[in-house]
Amino acid sequence: MFHTADAADIIAGKITDVYFERTLRILKAKGINPLVKAEFIAKAFPENWSWAVFAGLEETLTLLKNLPVKVRAIREGTLFYPYEPVMEIEGKYQDFCVYETAILGLICQASGIATKAARFKMLAGERPVISFGARRMHPVLAPMIERNAYVGGCDGVAVVKSGEIIGEDPMGTMPHSLILCIGSTVEATRAYDEVLEPTFRRVALIDTFLDEKFEVLNVAEAMREKLFAVRFDTPGSRRGNFFRILEECRWELNLRGYGDIKFYVSGGIKEEEVLELNPVVDGFGIGTSISNAPVVDYAMDIVEKEDRPLAKRGKWSGSKRLLKCPTCQRRAIVPNRDAHQACACGGPFEDVLIPVLDHGTHLTGMPPAREIREFVLKQAQTIGNL
Repeated sequence: MFHTADAADIIAGKITDVYFERTLRILKAKGINPLVKAEFIAKAFPENWSWAVFAGLEETLTLLKNLPVKVRAIREGTLFYPYEPVMEIEGKYQDFCVYETAILGLICQASGIATKAARFKMLAGERPVISFGARRMHPVLAPMIERNAYVGGCDGVAVVKSGEIIGEDPMGTMPHSLILCIGSTVEATRAYDEVLEPTFRRVALIDTFLDEKFEVLNVAEAMREKLFAVRFDTPGSRRGNFFRILEECRWELNLRGYGDIKFYVSGGIKEEEVLELNPVVDGFGIGTSISNAPVVDYAMDIVEKEDRPLAKRGKWSGSKRLLKCPTCQRRAIVPNRDAHQACACGGPFEDVLIPVLDHGTHLTGMPPAREIREFVLKQAQTIGNL
C-alpha cells in the first residue's frame, strides 16, 4: 500500500490535526457555532526572503467549493510581503473547522516551491530553468511540486504527468543509465538520435565515463550540427572549480568551431551558484533546491466573531483589505469596513484581496498555469531584489 491520502480522505476531513476533530465534537455538544472570519498570513519568510509567491489557491478552492463559506483571496501567483493577508474564509466555524490543517498544507508548500522557482528564474534571467527535483520527493507529490515550480517561473518540468497538468510538453535529456547500458556516451547519443523523433533536441549528458573536456569534444565531433547542447551533471566530489571546468570546455569547443553547442548544468545547483555560472551556462536543471524548498509558514487565525473584531494575542483583529497603488506600487493594509482609499501619490488604491468563492460559486476564473507563470514573472521584473 502507499502511505498517502487520496482526495476523498482530504475532502472527508481526515487530514486534520486531532485537536480540531475534538474541538468540533465539543462545539457540537455545546451548541456553539459562531459566524467567523479566519485569515491566513505569514509573519516572516524563510531564508530571509523579502517577498513570497502565493500558490495553492486552486487546490484550496477545490477543497472548499462544497462548503457553505465565502472566500476572499489574492490572485494565485501574487507576490506578497510579511503580515499581508493572502486569504480569508467566512462561515460558520463548524463548517470548516477540520480543514485548517489541509488548507495550510496546500498553500504553505505550494507557495514555498513557487517562491524558490521564481528566485532561481530571476537569477538565471533569460536562461531556461527546468524543474528536475520530482525524483527526490514522494511520487504522489510530483505533479504538485512541478506545477508550482512552473507557475513560479520554471520554463519546464520533467515528469510526464506534470506536463499534462500544466499543458506543456515535459523536458529532459538522457539518464546515466542509458549511457551505462550502451557503454559509451557517444554511442548513447547516436542511439538517441537514431531512435527518437527529430522534435526532441539532441542533448548529450556529460560526466559518465570521461573527463568533461574530452567527452564534449568526442560528442561534438560525432554529432556535429545535430548536437544542440550538452548537460554537465558532474558530481560534487569530482567538480572542483565547476566554473573553470565549463569555461575550459567552452574554449575547446569554440576553438574547433562548435560555438553553437549550448551548455546546461544540473546536479545540486544552489541559488548562490547561478550568478557565478551564468557567463558560461545557457540553462539550468534545478532539483532539490526547488522541490525541497522551505515552506511559507502561514497561520490561520479567527479575526472576527459574529461581525465583531476578535483575535488572539499577537494578531490584528478584524477583517482587512489589502490595497496596492498601480501608479507607485505602494501597499497598505486597512480595516475591511473602511471605504474607498486614495494613495498618498494621488492615485487610487486597488483591492488585492478579492472575493473568489461564495457557497460553491466561483467568482473569478482560475487561469491556466502558463498565465499564472507570466503574471509572476511580470511582477518579478518590478521587484528588483530577492
